[in-house]
Amino acid sequence: SSAAVASALGILSCAAQFGSSSRGAVAAVGGSHEALRGGDSGCKDKGEAVFPGQELTSLRLCFLQVEPHATIAEIKNLFTKTHPQWYPARQSLRLDPKGKSLKDEDILQKLPVGTTATLYFRDLGAQISWVTVFLTEYAGPLFIYLLFYFRVPFIYGHKYDFTSSRHTVVHLACICHSFHYVKRLLETLFVHRFSHGTMPLRNIFYGAQQVKLALAIFVICQLGNFSIHMALRDLRPAGSKTRKIPYPTKNPFTWLFLLVSCPNYTYEVGSWIGFAIMTQCLPVALFSLVGFTQMTIWAKGKHRSYLKEFRDYPPLRMPIIPFLL
Repeated sequence: SSAAVASALGILSCAAQFGSSSRGAVAAVGGSHEALRGGDSGCKDKGEAVFPGQELTSLRLCFLQVEPHATIAEIKNLFTKTHPQWYPARQSLRLDPKGKSLKDEDILQKLPVGTTATLYFRDLGAQISWVTVFLTEYAGPLFIYLLFYFRVPFIYGHKYDFTSSRHTVVHLACICHSFHYVKRLLETLFVHRFSHGTMPLRNIFYGAQQVKLALAIFVICQLGNFSIHMALRDLRPAGSKTRKIPYPTKNPFTWLFLLVSCPNYTYEVGSWIGFAIMTQCLPVALFSLVGFTQMTIWAKGKHRSYLKEFRDYPPLRMPIIPFLL
């Protein structure tokens, strides 16, 4: 059935008689990479696929009769009438399976095709409007901030339920913050024009995956930082000032000692990078950069100290970044 190729790369064939007054094109949408044999019109569930020297069986979604001067947008709209699950925003039509998607304003007879045009169809997946995306993006920070400003009961203790701060700057900050996001909401509704009306719904979850990945980086690096500190502590007995070359232990987090002299700094920088990715906040990124610069200075100093003190110090190690720095 047509639903069986919903996620496949389909084919739309257009047999056009350009320059005539008759209806000029027959469009067919089918499954996989095979070329469909067309000629009739109307919707069918199955069709015959043909390659040079061989015949293959393919699934056909639909044939559509269109004018030579029809735009890609019009072809998409006609196709949607026969297959409502693929509304225009989630359709991608192209001249080559690996080529770029055609623009909605492209005209069929102006495309580099002959009397028979073959367009490849791909389902872009469920779409969400950019207006909805930005409304959600701006409403979230506004709502969350106000929860803390009004001190709602489930965040603060009963003693502070809906109490107000006596500091003027708190109220001023709330006014400025709220003004910014209310302004952005109104701009989204009445000012902004978007070149693309929608984006794939799955992109929203990509953001969630990014946060999860950044959180994982932060947690792993924090565990690594703690492991290195424990290894360094165990290297020197209590009350002793003895200095030894730190080596990896059975703890996998300490294996970074094989490549750097100060893996505690490496892990700490990694933690802040993960935090910057998670928050996507410029001040955090700048703080991470400044912190990395300072910790690099400390790591280089400690690395030089190791080289002077221990003649058998492992030559492969770098101060803070393996093989680089």
